[in-house]
Amino acid sequence: MVKKIIKTDKAPLPIGSYNQGVVANGFVFTAGQVAIDSNTSKLIEGSFQDRVNQVFDNLENILIAAGSDLSNVVKFTVFLTDMSNYAEINEVFNSRLDEETAPARSLVEVSGLPAGTDVEIECVAVINE
Repeated sequence: MVKKIIKTDKAPLPIGSYNQGVVANGFVFTAGQVAIDSNTSKLIEGSFQDRVNQVFDNLENILIAAGSDLSNVVKFTVFLTDMSNYAEINEVFNSRLDEETAPARSLVEVSGLPAGTDVEIECVAVINE
């Protein structure tokens, strides 16, 4: 198996020994993304939905760098620090994805996330052929 490391300046740079994404066997696996703006390297201000949209933008930029896109995601894993944001995260997912072809998703509540944020999302997507 050959793996390809994905790096793009259009998503936050890793702050540890991991990569933004890895391509293997026709899939791209992303690292968990938080609402950091790659231009400022800071967590964005605004509403919870603004943060979720920034996370989607970061994921989308990694997927594009890997030769994929959001329409090819087969699985999202979502980490929230407050399950009361469940309805709001669904609103963003519904606005960013086609409900008929939406991927599988897991959503779990956690006690804390990097940079003190309240949402982190990772995904697995098929590479465009």
